[in-house]
Amino acid sequence: MNGDTAATPTIDDFLPRAGNGPLTGQVVVDFSRVLAGPYSTMMLADLGATVIKVEGPNGDDTRHWSPPARDDDATYYLSINRNKYDIVLDFSEAADLKVAQKLAARADIVVENFKPGGLKKFGLDYDSVAETNPEVIYASVTGFGADNALPGYDLLVQAMSGFMSVTGDPDGSPYRAGVAVFDVITGLHTTIGIMAALQHKNLTGEGQLVQTNLMSSAMSGLANQSGAYAAAGVTPTRMGNAHPSLYPYQPMATKSGEIIVAAANDGQFAALAKALGRPDWAEDERFAKAKTRNAHRDELEPELLEALRQHTAQEWFEKLTAVGLPCAPINSIAQGVERARDLGLQPIVDTGQGERIIPTIRNPITLSKSKVSYDLAPPVLGADSDQVRAWIDSQ
Repeated sequence: MNGDTAATPTIDDFLPRAGNGPLTGQVVVDFSRVLAGPYSTMMLADLGATVIKVEGPNGDDTRHWSPPARDDDATYYLSINRNKYDIVLDFSEAADLKVAQKLAARADIVVENFKPGGLKKFGLDYDSVAETNPEVIYASVTGFGADNALPGYDLLVQAMSGFMSVTGDPDGSPYRAGVAVFDVITGLHTTIGIMAALQHKNLTGEGQLVQTNLMSSAMSGLANQSGAYAAAGVTPTRMGNAHPSLYPYQPMATKSGEIIVAAANDGQFAALAKALGRPDWAEDERFAKAKTRNAHRDELEPELLEALRQHTAQEWFEKLTAVGLPCAPINSIAQGVERARDLGLQPIVDTGQGERIIPTIRNPITLSKSKVSYDLAPPVLGADSDQVRAWIDSQ
């Protein structure tokens, strides 16, 4: 054998990553778009995986969802696509489709969120990919499950799941959340499913299909609210900012502004009563215990508000925080980010290198032995098409 035989090129020869996270060496082919899928693949990329984002000629829809924008880039797109390489492929073109199929055949992980069955005609569904790549972990994200072709938009799920029925003022209209909450939760569930499948593969060598959907994630994410119906047949209703099981646990008016007051147990309520100059509340049989406090909240609330009117929201925040009571001002997003910065959480990180550096929100995971990386700025459409094709052609 010729000792000078060149080593087979690896993906790092074409798409190098500076990071060295726990998922280093895992190749993810990302056929997803908008939010749930891209959020999941960004989590994987932050942890070291090499993620190849496949976009159609017009790009991911979120590239065009602006304002707001940073220069010509929609911030929606920038917020969920860092650390990825990008290739443009038109599945209606035979040569491009062949590249997509080769990518899927080479991938450790495939993520897609087409309509159920939408990739079958392209030979990119799980069964087709697994024929040539039996060890693949294939994550499929839908709106309402693989057997239902309803459009998978977060707002529809917020409505259909019951989430909006418990969000808003009791006498007002149902409200959606200020963020696509079930897209994000589904993205996280997808990441958890992929990680579980990776462990199964480590143990057995077997790949598998991972399925998530927004509606099931909503049922899970509604937690105690959906659980109330499942366990007790109770249908929760809108309570504004009030909590169905805890009181006080909501915004409350002060001399100036509102403050979140959170008494999550009887000890905290007793401490709150003392801080407000009304220790007698903790001895009152109507208020001393959570169950009776809930039952008599209409009697307690006027007295609470009267006590809180003695100081401003900021003054109460300082006073209550000083004695260890849970409370919070109601911040804007800007104030929230700055508060996180004041707490030393470093919420904003510069992502990318060289001329393209984009500030993004830090990955919330900290690992003591591994590093989360921010090597690649969210990619320009098709920025890495040549390198991806070169890697495919090298095999």
